[in-house]
Amino acid sequence: MIKVAWNPIYIHPLPDNHRFPMEKYDLLPKQLLHEGTLLEENFFSPTKIDLEDVFAIHDKTYWEKLSGLQLNRQEQLRSGFPHSEGLIQRELVITGGSVQAAKFAIENGVAFNIAGGTHHAYADRAEGFCLLNDQAIASSYLLRNNMAAKILIVDLDVHQGNGTAKIFENEPRVFTFSMHGEHNYPLRKEKSDVDVGLPDGISGSDYLTLLNQHLPGLLEKVKPDFIFYLSGVDILETDKLGRLGVSIEDCKKRDEKVLTLARENNIPVMASMGGGYSKEIKYIVEAHANTYRVAKDLWE
Repeated sequence: MIKVAWNPIYIHPLPDNHRFPMEKYDLLPKQLLHEGTLLEENFFSPTKIDLEDVFAIHDKTYWEKLSGLQLNRQEQLRSGFPHSEGLIQRELVITGGSVQAAKFAIENGVAFNIAGGTHHAYADRAEGFCLLNDQAIASSYLLRNNMAAKILIVDLDVHQGNGTAKIFENEPRVFTFSMHGEHNYPLRKEKSDVDVGLPDGISGSDYLTLLNQHLPGLLEKVKPDFIFYLSGVDILETDKLGRLGVSIEDCKKRDEKVLTLARENNIPVMASMGGGYSKEIKYIVEAHANTYRVAKDLWE
């Protein structure tokens, strides 16, 4: 059975003028339930991550400042969020959801976190709406508990997974693959194991061609026994921040490629939501829902 992490704390209140679209965390599960793609029993409510698992990736000094609401104004601006106790608790639950979903993926082949994909968080700082790096923490958890020996992170958000790349730059058991807008945020890119920079306005067909040129070969080279997939939908042509030209249908084909490769090679895969900033929320929800529809067709 496909298991999906979702908790009401994902919908954390922020100022009305804040551009981060929190509505999708509420609308997506409702849509998946309404259309019958998922049932109530597919969802589980994640709990907060243990701090020892946080400290396996993040510096204690950074955590103490973050949890104590002691980051200065510049540090908060870099994170993208006005900080509060509720926001910190939300981050702990999101990260716990990714770890729990990873364990469900090992059991069932695939699992999801409605939130997550916080790939801009570094070991010692927050950036770009990301405070704790959920896929990095979950990767460390699997390795430390002998649940995986070689992990492939497939990051297809439009923004480079800079925090993830830096965290794992000297960790041979985690291979980072990021396909992202070359001229998009972050201005200064880190070095993933493989980076594919995309030009502004790239078409969906060209996007898929590049993905097909890289991903199957990476599976053969890396031979992962677990995949983390960051399935951001900010690659859409409708996205306010993405600057690419990918249609909803081609975004779905991207998901089909990643998830089919995992299924055919019997590699457990856990997906976090990542970004999506289209002006109309319906495009964000539809594109994210496609990821779950594809998984259901493949695994159920």
